[in-house]
Amino acid sequence: MSEQNKTVLSFEIFPPKKDDDFDGVFSVCDKLAELHPAFISCTYGAGGSRSKKTVEVTDYIQNKLGIEAIAHMTCVGNKKEDIDAVASELKKVGVTHVLALRGDRPKDMSDEQFESREFAHASDLITYLKKNDDFKFAGACYPEKHPEAMSKRGDIANLKRKVECGASHLISQLFMDNDVYYEFQEQCLASGITVPIHAGIMPITSAKMVSTTIAMSGTSIPKAFSDLVVKYGDNNDDMRKAGVDYAIRQLQDLIDNGADGIHIYSMNKPKATKEIVDALRF
Repeated sequence: MSEQNKTVLSFEIFPPKKDDDFDGVFSVCDKLAELHPAFISCTYGAGGSRSKKTVEVTDYIQNKLGIEAIAHMTCVGNKKEDIDAVASELKKVGVTHVLALRGDRPKDMSDEQFESREFAHASDLITYLKKNDDFKFAGACYPEKHPEAMSKRGDIANLKRKVECGASHLISQLFMDNDVYYEFQEQCLASGITVPIHAGIMPITSAKMVSTTIAMSGTSIPKAFSDLVVKYGDNNDDMRKAGVDYAIRQLQDLIDNGADGIHIYSMNKPKATKEIVDALRF
């Protein structure tokens, strides 16, 4: 693989929900920085909750660690003035790279509020921010189709609209079968989407994650991995080792096949992330 086609490495982290645990996220950032990622993205709570923490964490990543930070920004529960406020705070600290997301519908949001929201889609958020601020944008994509999309074709048409609005690269929802990603790449190219697509991978290191994280994301589980859960799920140490090994093999295959990028959902677990990255051949 030539240098110009080198696969980009990046990570996702999240601010803890409890303020008492917040200092620990900086230690996570420090350890992930040692792995030399191209960027680190930081999530943003449902409906824009804890957005100030996202600003604080991305400020640390970009200005203390010298690594490009991408701030998640959701719009489903926000009005224009809310978006303006967060955008202003990000600009103050020099963070101008945003992962634009519609976001999950807040549990307390009524049908009427949902249908009358100011930003229907992430593409609307990108369009709005482009008119007012000097940001660059990443967008999310779903190799197995957005759960609310009527069809795969319609989902990719919406994705193309997001790119046309200004998303310069895409980060995928997690997937566990690389063939799903390769097929998705081909479908995107056929539709005229040519921006880089970073493959989102989450190491599944416990059986519990299958019934929580995987189930919530709607990601399909290939037989090769479900067999590992059956074999090792009752032993925490063995399941962790099996999950890390599965992620290594999955990521190495993506690198060998020239994936634009690999984006590891670290779950704020730098030890497992380091084990995985150290085992990869870039």
